[in-house]
Amino acid sequence: MARRKKTSLQPIWIILAAALILAAFLGARFFQAGGSDPFRTVAVLDIPGYMENANSLRGNVYKVEGEVSNSLAWSPASGRLIAVDVEKETIPVLVTTEFNAMNIQKGQKYVFVVEVDENGVLRTKKLSQP
Repeated sequence: MARRKKTSLQPIWIILAAALILAAFLGARFFQAGGSDPFRTVAVLDIPGYMENANSLRGNVYKVEGEVSNSLAWSPASGRLIAVDVEKETIPVLVTTEFNAMNIQKGQKYVFVVEVDENGVLRTKKLSQP
């Protein structure tokens, strides 16, 4: 009776399995990195344009990412007015009353989605930490 040849794991299968695992890992990293900014579809506020003429931007929604530098004022009806450092400029942002539960402190970094109201004030629509 003739003996059968033992089948062994071919090196090509090991290489293909390693390549598949590497491709899955790199694909997962790519999709995780792209989804980290929840406001990536919102236009970034042109700070020099806003400082020059805020009225031209009225009614539009923008994204502002910056560090809180100071608390300027507080009103129970309107919310908190804070100073935010963005691109070597300091701009005022009104954090509306819907965000009263958040503990916003000096030195913290935030991403604001703001709307420029009829007076040129930046009113917060959404808020998150990066």
